[in-house]
Amino acid sequence: LEQAAQALGFSPEDAALLTRQTLTGAAATLASGEVSPGALRRQVTSQGGATAAALGVLMNPSASLSDLLTDAVRAAARRRPRHRRLRGV
Repeated sequence: LEQAAQALGFSPEDAALLTRQTLTGAAATLASGEVSPGALRRQVTSQGGATAAALGVLMNPSASLSDLLTDAVRAAARRRPRHRRLRGV
């Protein structure tokens, strides 16, 4: 995210701030246990807004981000015997 922001012209400082605020805000909200990831996404996504535009790219089936994340989780789970037992990976 930070590198992408810099590639689009954000200063290194602003790119780092954007990344930190995005990740820590979402993580804190999810850690509270009061909202599911899907509900959080719906809460922060204004129709036609910046988040909706970004999610439109990230959630595009042809973009394969979902496949990439699934592969990453599968690779990590293979390194953790406990996760293999829980998920049958």
